[in-house]
Amino acid sequence: MDITILGIESSCDDTSAAVIRNGVVLSNVIAGQKVHEAYGGVVPELASRAHQQNIIPVVHQALKQAGIDKKDLSAIAFTRGPGLLGSLLVGASFAKGFSTALQIPMVDVNHLQAHVLAHFIKADASDTGQPQFPFLCLLVSGGNSQIILVRRWNDMEVIGQTIDDAAGEAFDKCAKVMGLPYPGGPVVDRLAKEGNPAAFQLNKPHIPDYNYSFSGLKTSFLYLLRDELKKNPNFVEENKADLCASLQATIIDILMQKLRKAAKDLKIKEVAVAGGVSANSGLRKAFEDHAEKYGWKIHIPPFAFTTDNAAMVAMSGYFKYLDKEFCPMDAVPFSRVSI
Repeated sequence: MDITILGIESSCDDTSAAVIRNGVVLSNVIAGQKVHEAYGGVVPELASRAHQQNIIPVVHQALKQAGIDKKDLSAIAFTRGPGLLGSLLVGASFAKGFSTALQIPMVDVNHLQAHVLAHFIKADASDTGQPQFPFLCLLVSGGNSQIILVRRWNDMEVIGQTIDDAAGEAFDKCAKVMGLPYPGGPVVDRLAKEGNPAAFQLNKPHIPDYNYSFSGLKTSFLYLLRDELKKNPNFVEENKADLCASLQATIIDILMQKLRKAAKDLKIKEVAVAGGVSANSGLRKAFEDHAEKYGWKIHIPPFAFTTDNAAMVAMSGYFKYLDKEFCPMDAVPFSRVSI
């Protein structure tokens, strides 16, 4: 019997709906929110209002592109947290209403776990490129930087994480002080391709175990700009590509150094990357280089599954449906939660 899951994602500023049948993605529709660009970051109240406007059209498109009727759905999966509470409430409320109307089960999904499980989404029934358990996953985004030991779809352990700021936040904040548009990560990536990654030396923290820290890097970058701008007011404009290349190379080096250590200590060769920063071309190249040098079997998600998307939510929901882990109607979203 076919198992068809509708996924709903509304944790931040992307409204997304997707349909997965037996692990194969049939549709994945995402509506972004341009309104936040003027503010240099996501405004929670504006995000929740935009979700209310977008969610019905997005779900309609997802069902249409999948070529199914809503009566074909086996269950509805939604992001319960972590994320912006107002945004999460929109997705949760819609899921509850849809579940009640169709009289089908509802599945709540951990947003962080969903990023990891995005690697199990199949492009078609013959797709066999999924990771083998156990594997390591580097989860890097605007809010998270974690090394996760994945023993099973529902057995994940965070063995290392940032003690302050996330890698994605470091990209965005450093881009902002350079006067680059929001979101800054993709802009830094584009400019870095034209620059010299060894042009500027930035602070690299010495944090124990497999943990990360990016606050010192941000501070050293800010001080570099402050000191150089005193000498030359056009310093940033004249060195933008080199600054981006140096910043990107430093962040990637910090991320990979701890991941290498974890893979060596745990004797694991199966290594994945997930989250918004996994779209970064430099990080993808670093994974390819490590696969060649250390014999890793790497898993890099398609670009469509790097940022927040409902396909990963539907995939998580599919696993939970198989185990009959359904969500009660009185479940409420949570803004903070770990793996």
